[in-house]
Amino acid sequence: GREPFSFFTVLILTLLVLLTVATFLWNLLVLATILRVKAFHRVPHNLVASTAVSDVLVAALVCCTASIWNVTAIALDRYWSITRHLEYTLLTRRRISNIMIALTWLLSAAISLAPLFGWGETYSPEQERCQVSQEPSYAIVSTGGAFYLPLCVVLFVYWKIYKAAKFRMGGHRRNAVVPLPKAAQVKEASHEPQMVFTAHHAAITFQTDGETWREQKEKKAALMVGILIGVFVLCWIPFFITELISPLCSCNIPPIWKSIFLWLGYSNSFFNPLIYTAFNKNYNNAFKSFFVKQ
Repeated sequence: GREPFSFFTVLILTLLVLLTVATFLWNLLVLATILRVKAFHRVPHNLVASTAVSDVLVAALVCCTASIWNVTAIALDRYWSITRHLEYTLLTRRRISNIMIALTWLLSAAISLAPLFGWGETYSPEQERCQVSQEPSYAIVSTGGAFYLPLCVVLFVYWKIYKAAKFRMGGHRRNAVVPLPKAAQVKEASHEPQMVFTAHHAAITFQTDGETWREQKEKKAALMVGILIGVFVLCWIPFFITELISPLCSCNIPPIWKSIFLWLGYSNSFFNPLIYTAFNKNYNNAFKSFFVKQ
């Protein structure tokens, strides 16, 4: 006796199903690529793998907090690699990334499982269904831990990256060797064949044109972090604003808007792999190897 679905309803349902399937398959492809290619078995690809796992779970089971904190971990890793590349060695980077991954999943589990241990009601007898806890204290802690705290971290990270990039561009590259009192010879100790530079009674001044390899790499990493953070904020902020305001002011937000904001947040898990693989040609080559004979 129910009315048939309208064309608009069928269209929306189709688009949401396609979004879910695309998110699931795209992140699964990223994860399979990392597991398959041995060169990806290191940082920062372990952070990308953790994000892909969380985004697969967003598509399959809904695991949003883990996805958000994994994005934060990637932003932090890029920040330290840009601003502290001499101190942030491979061993240090691996240890810190493993700690961030463990904390991400532990915090996500704590926020998600808290209502099951009696913090707030998750079942509505009137509607006979489970719902997100409306307990004000839980709403503040969960939204703060799941979104507002990582939001502050990623915004701070990008501000610091922007300042570092601006500082380096401001002092753009003029180098000089002062006159020497007598001929001097400088050798660079290396396992590679040594280069010998001899300076006589003359001043040598040189200007470096263009960008060095490290500057190009840092610029690309900063751009990736900026896009990743921008998309993350645009996708999730409407949902978490409504989730924080609703329990505190007893506002009656229409269900249609809640659904729109929720699915907008879910779409972040679709954009994540697109962003961090678009800035890495190795991923593109690895993807092709799945479907094209090399």
